[in-house]
Amino acid sequence: MDIEGEQITVLKEGVHVAFYMPGFHQEVAPAVMQSLERYLHALGPASLGWYVDNDGYWWSLSDKDEGFLRNQLMDPRGARIEARGRPDSVTGIGFSYVGHAFVTPLFAQNYPQAMCAVEFWLPTEFLEEQGAEAAHALTIELGRGLPFSSGHAGLSFETWGWMEATTPVLRESSLRHPGFDLPRPSALEMYLGSRRVRGPSWLNFLGPPILEELGGAEGLRARLHSPSTEVQALSLERAVVSLGREPEAGDLETGDTLPHYRELASVLEPWLYEHQGSWGALTKEEVRRWERRFL
Repeated sequence: MDIEGEQITVLKEGVHVAFYMPGFHQEVAPAVMQSLERYLHALGPASLGWYVDNDGYWWSLSDKDEGFLRNQLMDPRGARIEARGRPDSVTGIGFSYVGHAFVTPLFAQNYPQAMCAVEFWLPTEFLEEQGAEAAHALTIELGRGLPFSSGHAGLSFETWGWMEATTPVLRESSLRHPGFDLPRPSALEMYLGSRRVRGPSWLNFLGPPILEELGGAEGLRARLHSPSTEVQALSLERAVVSLGREPEAGDLETGDTLPHYRELASVLEPWLYEHQGSWGALTKEEVRRWERRFL
């Protein structure tokens, strides 16, 4: 579902991949760099064509040295990076990263849950051309080396923002199709923390301390009984829960409530994140209803 103007697309379906990592930028940046390299290898080195600077201006990466993004990411002072396929239209291709190099006492007081975060976008064309199995394998590889406490990957809406033209579509689609994620709240990495996770998605990455409290991969596996659910240990501390062979949207109007998603939500309920404050044009009640759609 693309809302298109003469030359731009302002709302597009895609696969959103996100990982949240406790610790400082210097500790996680090398692993994030490896994930970015895997992403670019899969989608093509020129897939990320533009980046936005700290003042909000977009610049072509074709005018920069080949190692520009790497140098930005490995800056010991920390990094805030956003790169996309195009600067004027959503394309389903994107990379963003926020890494804090140090924390002042005031920052720690105001944001005790702050973490580093990395996001990738896969376009629906990747699913259509490569298949869900390839998307599944790539997402696992993106997360395998990351020191995440949580992460998720699944169908989502990519948009430049909650514009007047897109809000009705986002509201209607999210209420009907529970498998679609909404554009995440800005600065989520400042509030999520390592003891909270977002609601179920196609792929659900769990690390310390929540996975340990669930009894590790084996303990989690024992709680999930849907035949389409798979729990895969990535290490002793981290695992991924796959809800089916491919991402599913669900459809409440036809009775497709995604019961395997609901089962995982029930298991994770004590740790589910509840958003505070505004979120686009949604009311507080609409946000709560959407976040608890699988419960």
